[in-house]
Amino acid sequence: MVDLRQYWVGFNLVKGIGAARMRALLNYFGEVDAAWNAPAEELLQAGLSQKIVQVLLKLRAETDLGQLWQQIQAQGIRVLTWKDSAYPRRLREIDLPPPVLYVRGSLSELDEWAVAVVGTRRLTHYGRQMAEEIASVLACNGVTVVSGLARGVDSVAHKAALAAGGRTIAVLGSGVDVVYPPEHSALAEKILTNGALVSDYPPGTPPDGVNFPPRNRLISGLSLAVVVVEAGAKSGALITAEFAADQGREVFAVPGNINAPQSVGCNRLIQDGAHPLLRPQDVLESLNLTMVVEHQTARTNLPVDATEQHLLSLLGMQTLHVDELRALSNLPVEQVTSALAMMELKGMVRQVGGMRYVAVREALAGYNIGDGLE
Repeated sequence: MVDLRQYWVGFNLVKGIGAARMRALLNYFGEVDAAWNAPAEELLQAGLSQKIVQVLLKLRAETDLGQLWQQIQAQGIRVLTWKDSAYPRRLREIDLPPPVLYVRGSLSELDEWAVAVVGTRRLTHYGRQMAEEIASVLACNGVTVVSGLARGVDSVAHKAALAAGGRTIAVLGSGVDVVYPPEHSALAEKILTNGALVSDYPPGTPPDGVNFPPRNRLISGLSLAVVVVEAGAKSGALITAEFAADQGREVFAVPGNINAPQSVGCNRLIQDGAHPLLRPQDVLESLNLTMVVEHQTARTNLPVDATEQHLLSLLGMQTLHVDELRALSNLPVEQVTSALAMMELKGMVRQVGGMRYVAVREALAGYNIGDGLE
């Protein structure tokens, strides 16, 4: 039986077919294999340009997808698409998430509680100390540390998270089988033991400079917040912070010496509204991450009772205020609020501001509510 993910990999090889065009193809053809095998005239009708269709047809003629799929499997690389339930929920929430992710190592539900720690490659002693402290505190509190495996702040953050016994995810600007910089090969192997290497670039993709700014969108997309430790005026970490702001993620910046070039970017972020990070615990407290371990335990161990199931059914695909849920459920407000608090710990609902709640898609699917969801 053909694994349909091989067709997703095929489209991922075509330059010019990203999230928007992939969505258009699926909307037109319904299934990815039908889109891959479609004649040129139908691909044009689906919205692809003549140039992209020519590239696709050439690649289709020259590529043995079955053989390519076997090679990917032999390398121990996992492929996740929009259709996979294991596709990271945080990343799925951003505008136009990547259609395909390649993963070495393992992603976990625990990674829903993740914070990115990024910064300059030319860090100071102060920057190293701050990156180590921040990543260590996050890891010790059950928060996954996300970064880019680059020299400087990134590598320090990964190492500190692992040393603290925590999980860490490295998002690459190359294929997951191409570690860059090469001196971080040993670090990459350690990450595989308690985390993952992730990329939306096909295996074998070299670390071209143009790949790194777009990959920063994944770093912020996988995270609840981004912490910039040190950043020069033109640091790539500032691109990550910009993506985070666009995605509705919180941005924290470590204040620095106003005369130090490595602190120019951070100080400007603070000036523009980023949270000044005065101690590592600020991230935990601001994002209510001080009880992550309890959240994870509640999600794993506590069963759903009738009240929770009733509230979940009332939410469906809509967002409701606590008062609306109280009226619809005909339950005391104390019972509604306590149930919602427990449901949030379990990852069944999340608060979207102003005491308004929305059900998590996976929870709806798990209780046969909201049939027809993608």
